[in-house]
Formats: sequence, structure tokens, C-alpha cells
Amino acid sequence: MNILVTGGAGYLGSVLVPTLLKQGHKVTVIDNFMYNQASLLDCCIDPNLIVVRGDARDRALIERHIGTADAIFPLACLTGAPLCVEDPKGAESVILDAVKMILDISSKGQRVIYPTTNSGYGVGEKGIHCTEETPLRPVSLYGKLKVAAESEILNSGNGITLRLATAFGVSPRMRLDLLVNDFTYRAVYDRFIVIFESHFKRNYIHVRDVADAFVHSLNHFDKMKNEPYNVGLSDANLSKLELCEEIKKHVSEFYFIESDIGADPDKRDYIVSNEKIEKTGFKPQVSLSAGIQELVKGYQIIKRSQYVNV
Repeated sequence: MNILVTGGAGYLGSVLVPTLLKQGHKVTVIDNFMYNQASLLDCCIDPNLIVVRGDARDRALIERHIGTADAIFPLACLTGAPLCVEDPKGAESVILDAVKMILDISSKGQRVIYPTTNSGYGVGEKGIHCTEETPLRPVSLYGKLKVAAESEILNSGNGITLRLATAFGVSPRMRLDLLVNDFTYRAVYDRFIVIFESHFKRNYIHVRDVADAFVHSLNHFDKMKNEPYNVGLSDANLSKLELCEEIKKHVSEFYFIESDIGADPDKRDYIVSNEKIEKTGFKPQVSLSAGIQELVKGYQIIKRSQYVNV
């Protein structure tokens, strides 16, 4: 297929694009390279890759490249609650307005697969798994914009949305500001962490499994279309404290302590069921333990603050 990927040089895109190329797809990436990343350099030898340096909000640019696409993956995003707070207008234009524009320009036959977030569940009920039927109650601007964009995609009549758990793992466009990545980095270099509201739970998924979820959705599009799907590790609905205990298994010197003073600005607290997508045949391949082990090795290579979004 011909696949258009906006934001294709980001944390997810730089894993997904090589995966698509290896499967023989032709991929056009539009990215503004706002972090000065070089994450797709090793793909440039592939004749099936086109890289366009530009803004995913540029209607004329999107119109020039969308016509030949069989599928569109709108990954361009100001990702995460802190970055959206820092630039709320920019966040709305990238997360919501750009998606509306793509849907306006695209034809009914073009498939759209969109990564939203299970942070849309906000604060769940204790002991009850959030399913795709659970009411969405996002607590951050990021979550609210993603929920609004998801609604646009699903109402378009030819889309799939993937409600991603908190991603982790090594990517060519690395991020250190994701929870597992962050805590593991602190374990490796600081050896300690103070946890606020350590009982808050969320679900996790390796970035390579996220890429595989996109491929799975593309390959089973007719069966899955017009529905949202939670994408996460069913055995990794963990609290912050439980996450630290998992990391300590790989970094024995890691010391963590709970604090009653202070609060986490991110109030998300929920557990998630991934049964719906699992019933379509999708199964994550990378465990949380394997991902932490990967990160520990990766952090012997990188030790720089440039790998965060804010």
C-alpha cells in the first residue's frame, strides 16, 4: 500500500515507518523535525520511502501528498499533558484541527488509523477495568483533545482508533519523559526516586507492540473499522510503586520511597482491559520486564536531556 504518515519521525513513527517499509509498503513521511532528530536516516536507502520536511497543519502540503495514499496514519502531535499545557493553541491545532483537515481532504476509500490514548479514561473506578464502553473522562487538555479527535475519526466512517496505554521502550527518536522510561533512567543514573501518589495505576505497552498494532489494524481493517481499541499489556496494570518494584529487579541498587507530601499533576488512575483487540488476534510480544532490560542497556548509550518533549 501507499501510506501517508504525519509525524513519522517521532517516538512511535520512527519505529513504525521501518516496520512498514520492511513489509513492502510505500511510505511518505511528513514531519517538521521539531526536535532535530535524525531517526529515519537509516531508512533513506529504501526507495519506497519519501520524506517531506513540513508541517502537518499545512493544508496545501497535505493536499499534495494525500491523493495517492491508501491509508493515512496521523501521528503528528504535541504529545503529553505537560507539552499541551505549555502550548495549548499549538496542541489544539496539531491534535484536533489537523485531523479534521485530513478527514476533510481525504476520500471515503482512504483508511485512517489514529493513535489516541487511554488517558481519556481519566480516573477509573477502583478494581474495575476500563473497556471501550467506559465513559471517557479525560483530566488533561491532551486527553480532551485526543478524545475529540477520536470522535472525528470514528464518525468519518472509515477509521480505527487505538487507545494506547503508556508507551515504553527504546526508539530511534527516544523519549525519556514517559513513565517507564523516566523511572528506569532515574534508577540507572540517580539510583533513587521519591514517588508521589504511588497508588495511581495505569497500563503500559512497548513502542514496538504499538507499531505492530497499527500493522494489525491495517491488515484487518474491514473487520475492525469504525471502532476504538485499547492497546496495552493485560498483565501490566500497575501502580507507580509496583512499577518501581519491577525496575528494581533489573537495577538492584534502585531505592524508592513514597511521600505523603506533594502531588502528581497527572491525576490519571485506572486499569484497562485489552480484551477487545486481543479477540481480533493481536497479542503484544514485548513484556514489561524485557522492555526495562532493554532500557537499562540503552541508557548505557544515552545520557542527555534532549530526549524529552518539554
